[in-house]
Amino acid sequence: MSFLDGLFSKDDNKIKKADKKEKELKVLYKKANDYYGKEQFILKAGKVNALDLISSSKLFDKLTALERIIYEDPTIQVGKGNFEERILKLEDKIADMLAERSVEKDIEEQIAERMEKRQREYIKEIKKEIVNDDPPDNPETLRRLARLEKLDARSLNKSVIDLVRPKSLDEIVGQQRALKALVSKIASPYPQHVILYGPPGVGKTTAARLALEEAKKRQNTPFYGDSKFVEVDGATLRWDPREVTNPLLGSVHDPIYQGAKKVLAEGGVPEPKTGLVTEAHAGILFIDEIGELDPMLQNKLLKVMEDKRVKFESSYYDKNDENIPLYIKKLFEEGAPADFILIGATTRSPSKINPAFRSRCAEVFFNPLSREDIQQIVINAVKKLTVKIEDEIPEIISEYTTEGRTAINLLIDAYSLVLYENEGADEQELIITRDKLFEAIQNRRMIPHNKIKSSEKSEIGKVFGLGVNGYLGTVIEIEAVAFTAEEKGNGKLRFNETAGKMAKDSLFNAAAVIRKITGKKMKDYDLHVNIVGGGNVDGPSAGIAMLLALISAIEEVPLKQDIAVTGEVSIRGNIKPVSGIREKIYAAEQAGMREVLVPAENMIDIQEDWDIKVTPISTVEEALKRVLIDQDQLKLSII
Repeated sequence: MSFLDGLFSKDDNKIKKADKKEKELKVLYKKANDYYGKEQFILKAGKVNALDLISSSKLFDKLTALERIIYEDPTIQVGKGNFEERILKLEDKIADMLAERSVEKDIEEQIAERMEKRQREYIKEIKKEIVNDDPPDNPETLRRLARLEKLDARSLNKSVIDLVRPKSLDEIVGQQRALKALVSKIASPYPQHVILYGPPGVGKTTAARLALEEAKKRQNTPFYGDSKFVEVDGATLRWDPREVTNPLLGSVHDPIYQGAKKVLAEGGVPEPKTGLVTEAHAGILFIDEIGELDPMLQNKLLKVMEDKRVKFESSYYDKNDENIPLYIKKLFEEGAPADFILIGATTRSPSKINPAFRSRCAEVFFNPLSREDIQQIVINAVKKLTVKIEDEIPEIISEYTTEGRTAINLLIDAYSLVLYENEGADEQELIITRDKLFEAIQNRRMIPHNKIKSSEKSEIGKVFGLGVNGYLGTVIEIEAVAFTAEEKGNGKLRFNETAGKMAKDSLFNAAAVIRKITGKKMKDYDLHVNIVGGGNVDGPSAGIAMLLALISAIEEVPLKQDIAVTGEVSIRGNIKPVSGIREKIYAAEQAGMREVLVPAENMIDIQEDWDIKVTPISTVEEALKRVLIDQDQLKLSII
């Protein structure tokens, strides 16, 4: 028989034989056992090294063992001490423990009673709603449900666009610098809101989605495995200024006019409904074409980004109404959480974006895709399609587009034609030929993207300027002819009506410079300046190109046709900086130009290496020295 078994026996004879101290100690042991339970008591004794002391025949050993168990302190030493004082302290401690347990038991019983009461009331309310409410479904709604379920049971094969879409950041072509900038701003302990600028079809949306996945993998970022990527198109977001509906931020459905749930409407309770900003909480909210977002909605979104919550208001809300569900009270009194990171994408220039957005967001610029980039995108897509192609297919596609999406679609069009004409054949044995590709190109009515090509031959009165359309640079072919006026001083000037006012102003500046460096007046000549293709030259950047074309036509000196130029010309003959310099250099490179002349002040904008020679110019004289075939043909004091 163990000590504990004997300790709690009801043998009165043994109790009578024990002295007073042992009696008191046994009573305390029994109370402790009642409090913990026999098994728990022994476990605690083992943890504090008290089992040997309990089995000891010495009274002080047994007292020390109980002290270690009650105080949960294995360091208490046996010692002799005052037995009565130690017993009194143990009595007080055990009495407190038993009293605390009694109070806890009473509270738990009250809680259980109240919960049972609440549950009975809740069940009663549910039964009442079931009895009073009309059934939500009828035969017609059930038929519609069955039809939807039947439609869900069928699906087409996976979209080929989804098949070839990049699955990792490494697969996004031509945007290494932009991707590094984007990920560094998202995968950080302090992620930033970001606006992505760039031409269409270069991978902005895909990069934003993959940046979140990359952030989830890295340490010390606030994103977690369930962080959502919520995508919406800013051009399609519509809302009611009366706040009847707002899919982006959320709205309140008032019970009378705006269709709150029946159970709420009958009680006059407004129903808040959260929007996409709450769905994106702790994740990414991606707004494509953010520049198209309604200005008023932009301002409301900025307020949410500042507060990190959406506030709801309604004249129907009464915080003292006991019939209002707790979740509705929480939404009205605290708002809905909306702590997200915004990534906006746009094809607009930064000047066209709300300054308040720009001040709150980091900015990342995506590059136009080069021919080599387009070819690599096509090659990557071919691998995923597991189809064969003729070697020149990627190069041909790169001549017709600068958009990765369009390049993929063109490849898929040709692939579809091959499949159509070889039905039943093994798909892995099919070959996309140049004939099928050109058939697809003709079906799309496409023309080569770069119609202008450089030439080693020189020409009089013809020069290549550079412009920008959105984020795409363009090469502008400018030609001029000059005839001696029939009446001196009464010459005429003809110019494209569609070229724009700024281009005409550049001509007046050119007249002053021509007279300064040649001594000749433009009014002594009948001049015709033509922008080939009739495009609108928006801005003064074609000024130097027009000036060179006019000097060449008047002086009848040939100009090199493998050089493109850009820059504004002042009436003093200086070359002023212009915008879009990187896009213009890219366009000149794609057109096969050997050299591009840019304003010297723009050289600070050029960071990466180019395959084309970039030459800074500060004056008209420097430009003439670069473009003239033979400088001796033009006898000017400046040359």
